Amino acid sequence: MPDMDVELYLDAVVAAARQALGADFVGVYAAGSLALDAYQPGRSDIDIAVVSSQPLTMFAKHDLVARLRHSALPCPARGVELVVYTLATVQSGTADPGFELELNDGAAMAFRQTFHPADRPAADGAFWYGIDRSILHQSGRALAGPPASDVFAELPPDALRELLIESLRWWMALPGQDDDKPAVGADDAVLGACRALVRHRYGTWLSKVAAGRRLLAVGDQWSDIIERSIAARAGGPPPTGRRAREFQQSVLQEILASN
Repeated sequence: MPDMDVELYLDAVVAAARQALGADFVGVYAAGSLALDAYQPGRSDIDIAVVSSQPLTMFAKHDLVARLRHSALPCPARGVELVVYTLATVQSGTADPGFELELNDGAAMAFRQTFHPADRPAADGAFWYGIDRSILHQSGRALAGPPASDVFAELPPDALRELLIESLRWWMALPGQDDDKPAVGADDAVLGACRALVRHRYGTWLSKVAAGRRLLAVGDQWSDIIERSIAARAGGPPPTGRRAREFQQSVLQEILASN
């Protein structure tokens, strides 16, 4: 669970967003691990969505960055990943990125500000935003403003399915080991695929580890690699690159076959 430093930081983010957006302020919502009760000090980022009633001017975008970047408001986690949307965007159910501003920064995270979705590197993937908003619809934690389920619309099933497919293909395209040696990051890739599969099969978002445990509970045929990936979060060796790719491919094929 988040500690007091994180809670104080979240309060400060809300205050800064209120000051910067003024009458256009709608709300601030914790996403990611904070929404899914999986925050892990020293490992997790702080994911935040800010909602404005109107599109942001360039002045407002720069003002928010100046108030919220790590040098002005130190993030107590590895870093903050903050995205600003308009209310119209989050209520539309679109799968497009649709953000007004994206800010990444922290002690262990490189500073990046993006003012338009088109400016984001294509290699970084565009699927994150629709998936994040779907998670916010289900489990978002309202730090200020109306309940997240009232603000963030769920995506249409076909659109969400395409985002899951896109995310799996993105993970599989990342460079890495593809042999029988433990591969750095393979545990994250496996558990990310677990989360996608649980959402596809059961219609619910869980944290990566909780999704792995959900599959273990039903006796999944890939139990060995899932167990090893969960153990890697506690310091154990990660799965091999080959087995991780095989598992990801099996998840992708199951989702593709459902069309």
